[in-house]
Amino acid sequence: MTTGSRQDREPAAQQPPQPQRFVISFAGFNRPWAVWIAHRLEEHGHRVALQRWDPQNSPGIDQALDDLARSGSRVLLVLSERYFSAGTHTDEQWNTALRAVTDRHPDRFAAVCLTDAPLPSAVAVLEKTDLWGLDAYEAEYRVLRRLELPTDRIGTETGRRGPRFPNDPPEIWGRVPRRNPRFTGRNDVIGTLREALVEAPPGASTVTLLGLSGVGKTQVATEYAYRFASEYDVVWWVPAEDRPTLRERLADLAPALGLPRGAGSYGEQIRAVLEALRRGNPYGRWLIVFDGCDNPDDLIDLLPSGAGDVIITSRNREWAARHTSLVEVPLYARPESITFIRRRALRLTADEADQLAEALEDYPLALDQTAGWLADSPLPVGDYLVLLQHRMDSRDAVTVSEDYPLPFPTALAILLNNVRENFPDALALLRLFVFFAPGPVPLRLLREFPADDVPEQLAGLINDQIRWNAALNKLVQFSVVRLEYSDLAVEEGGGGLETVQLHRMVHGIVREDLSEGEAEPLARAVRQVLAAADPGRPSDSRLWPRYAELIPHLATSGVLTSSNPRIQNFLLHCLRYLILAGEYRTCLRLSEETDLIWRALLGEDHPKVRELSYQYGEALRNLGLFRRAETLTRARADRLAGERGDRDLETLRATSSYGGVLLCIARFEPAREIFEHCLATYRELLGEDDSTTLAAQNNLAATYRLLGRYQDAYDLDLDTLRRRERVLRTHHISTLSSGIACAMGLRLMGRYHEAQTRQEQGVKINTQVLGLEHPQTLRAEHNLGMCLRRSGDIPGAGLRLRTVWERATRVFGADYPWTLMVASDYATYLREYGDVGEARRISEDVVRGYQSQLGLAHPYSIGTVGNLGLVLRAQGERTAALSLAEQALVGMRGALGDRHPWTLGCALNATGHRNITGRLEDALDLSRETQRTAERVLGPDHPMSLSAQIALAADLRSVREHEEAAKHEDAGIKGLTRTLGAQHVHTISAKQQTRPYWDFEPQP
Repeated sequence: MTTGSRQDREPAAQQPPQPQRFVISFAGFNRPWAVWIAHRLEEHGHRVALQRWDPQNSPGIDQALDDLARSGSRVLLVLSERYFSAGTHTDEQWNTALRAVTDRHPDRFAAVCLTDAPLPSAVAVLEKTDLWGLDAYEAEYRVLRRLELPTDRIGTETGRRGPRFPNDPPEIWGRVPRRNPRFTGRNDVIGTLREALVEAPPGASTVTLLGLSGVGKTQVATEYAYRFASEYDVVWWVPAEDRPTLRERLADLAPALGLPRGAGSYGEQIRAVLEALRRGNPYGRWLIVFDGCDNPDDLIDLLPSGAGDVIITSRNREWAARHTSLVEVPLYARPESITFIRRRALRLTADEADQLAEALEDYPLALDQTAGWLADSPLPVGDYLVLLQHRMDSRDAVTVSEDYPLPFPTALAILLNNVRENFPDALALLRLFVFFAPGPVPLRLLREFPADDVPEQLAGLINDQIRWNAALNKLVQFSVVRLEYSDLAVEEGGGGLETVQLHRMVHGIVREDLSEGEAEPLARAVRQVLAAADPGRPSDSRLWPRYAELIPHLATSGVLTSSNPRIQNFLLHCLRYLILAGEYRTCLRLSEETDLIWRALLGEDHPKVRELSYQYGEALRNLGLFRRAETLTRARADRLAGERGDRDLETLRATSSYGGVLLCIARFEPAREIFEHCLATYRELLGEDDSTTLAAQNNLAATYRLLGRYQDAYDLDLDTLRRRERVLRTHHISTLSSGIACAMGLRLMGRYHEAQTRQEQGVKINTQVLGLEHPQTLRAEHNLGMCLRRSGDIPGAGLRLRTVWERATRVFGADYPWTLMVASDYATYLREYGDVGEARRISEDVVRGYQSQLGLAHPYSIGTVGNLGLVLRAQGERTAALSLAEQALVGMRGALGDRHPWTLGCALNATGHRNITGRLEDALDLSRETQRTAERVLGPDHPMSLSAQIALAADLRSVREHEEAAKHEDAGIKGLTRTLGAQHVHTISAKQQTRPYWDFEPQP
């Protein structure tokens, strides 16, 4: 610490310093200090840039600090607790980042400190100097000394008026609320507010902060007053909920300005205040805050003008027409919510804070009071949310604070009571809205309200566009709801289309306030609105955005419990859309709920219950819940076969559904029998070009593919594709699926370049029609990755497979069946061309996932165990690798027999494992058998047959049968050259006498 008197430190005259460049990094909370330091450095002739510290919007603190250094300027950090709590990083993360960045950029960083609170220990490397508790002279001296700048001109002014020293308050500071030490985020809002005030025309610097009750308007205005206090001579706070209080508080400014209060009326005193502010005498830099003015007429004649600034906080959008700029105060962004909650309740983890923020939809008032309650309670967040749901109106479930003294349900209830008492049309419309789900509601649904279904209490409002607009505008005006506009094209359901947004808290309070007699007509009306909006064709992907709009409102409006046949049909269409769009979890949840209701309402054998069961079964199957799917589909198929016989169309549909589940649990032969029977019967009853017949043909082709009958499968797939292109058109989802199947068939037959060409085009069309994250698009991209690998484009394959795996994991989860399939293929790629350690980790996860879902005896579990064996061999664990390879061979023979291609692949791998562990004769015997069987099953030119021939040559060389080995090697290389090309990786490997292997590939 620097010691000695000021006089002792007066330096001798120094040469003018060379101008330097500085970047000052500061937390928004400490802006006054950053601005003052910048001004003082500029007075000394230096160039300064201010950079607000915001790690939430950067890749991380290490990168953010590095970016500061890369500016080329010296960096001065203005440190306080707020600097280190701007994000959610730990002290250890800060210590690591500070040490690293000062090592990389020595002498670039310096720091001043505004607190005596403990800071991360690595702050010591910055050699900070303390500024808290000092006067302006001493603070400037310490800044200059820390930056190694001359100190002979402290306090010098160039005539440019600068900001006030932060420790010196404005000349007049009137009843501004206490600063909230937990104020979080809102930097964008405060920045917009500041910009609007600075850029306003002279005399018109008035901004209204607009937002829902409890969203933090007062907190933003308070923080602005403190953050920019050094810019003003006068800061005066006026409570403005009612005109008498407003006038009294404005009149109180008169004596503070040195104006005689005298015996004059409030009116005379207010006129004197407004005139003094207009003239800027005695103070030209002033800020007046009118807090909570929801009635513009109370204030409009009292608004000051002049060189100062005015901030109004309000819920009333009518201020937009009163010559003020509007700045919206939105709900918290999620990172802001998490940071705020963890400041309020230190015991909560980031995940728990996220859970609370999700439940309360980032509503600041609710977050403050619920986090305050949790701070003093050991109750887990999940249990607390259950408690809160049942005690929403109780003070016992929240903790109020000085910053938010009113419980959030009460704050919202006061606002809603105003609507109830003064605007009956707005109340009626609001009550209708709450039978849609919280969140966006497309207004076109209500504007297309079926005339026969309008509830009596809404008839006049719905049919009168002027009343409708007036009611809606009143709700918007008081920030009860907000309107948003879509930027989608018209054909996608957008084109400027309005949606009304209703917060969950408002939704819950209004809904609970309705009696059953009031609620039922409104709910029934909303159900009719939704059913009238049903596009009617869930298989048409162009209509999926319309269905996506409707799905959130099904449960809230009572669609699931409706006994109306029209509503039930609408629900079935929605479930079918969810299956086709790949939204399996949502479909399963709705199907489970509806199944219980409809069975009780309609009976087990009702056609709609049966129709529901098809969507229910598909959701189970696609999510890997195969045992439940088998139980459901088998019971339905058996019942219909017993009642109607095996040639009835409904029986055939149920039997096909059961067959699809049999494929998933590896009962391939029973599935083949089912699909051959269904296809033959459909052809006879419906004809070869019927879409149902083509679906059966598609199923049979998939079965042949799983049985290793690749040519038979491809012939059927190609015929299905051509017929679907003619019957359903080229962009139908089923046609696109057939295109993927054909490309896969070509790849499995070893026709890699044809497969790649077809699949590249398929990826483009699937992405265009279905979207990037649709399961079928991901399936197409995955198959393209496999085609690229087999064609020899190794870098392209790796990039494609990793991208698909990451997206599948993000969209569906790591244990989703299709994600496991992609992960398995990516792991085999990594084993050969990437990180073998990562390959092992992923392979072990895949084996655990398949064994958990499918059991130990399923071919996918068996095959991925064999893949893991190859990883162990690559890591040098030969004995363990041999054990897994032999286990896979025995298991695959038991599951599928000796002639299945997967069994032959396991045998090919086992020969290699036996060879490198010294079992040379055993390896040779198995190689001969594998090569002969592969040629008979797959043909002599199939890549697996040729690989088996190369492997046989290697085993022959090991026992010194060089002549026979050369014959097989020569034949194998010629075959690979003829089939794949001379430069293909498999051909080159064979020429280099690198032993081939086989990767098991789970199939969709």
